Amino acid sequence: QVQLMESGGGLVQAGGSLRLSCAASGDTFIRSIGWYRQAPGNDREQIAALSGLFVNYADAVKGRFTISRDNTKNTVYLQMNNLKPEDTAVYYCNILGAPIPWGLGTQVTVSS
Repeated sequence: QVQLMESGGGLVQAGGSLRLSCAASGDTFIRSIGWYRQAPGNDREQIAALSGLFVNYADAVKGRFTISRDNTKNTVYLQMNNLKPEDTAVYYCNILGAPIPWGLGTQVTVSS
C-alpha cells in the first residue's frame, strides 16, 4: 500500500512562509492529492486539492497557499505565504477519493 509522508513544518512568525512536502512511497503515481489541517479542538479540514490540472483551495487559504507537484520526485508541495496565527495546525496530505490511513502530519506553528 502506498504511504505518504509529510514534512516541512515548523515555527514561523506571522507573515512568514513555509513549504510543506508530501512524498509518496515507491513508484505509485497519485493523480489526486489533498492537503488538510487540524487545529487543536477542531475537525480536520481540507484546504487544498490537486487533481490533474484542477486545483481548489479553501477560502481561508485562497491567495496565500499554492499546491503543486513534482512528478519526478513523486512529491506534492504546499507553499504557504503570509502565514497567520490561525494557520497553526497539524498539516496532512491524503489521496482524494480513496484516502489511506492518516500519517503523522507536520506541525505548523505561526506566532503573532
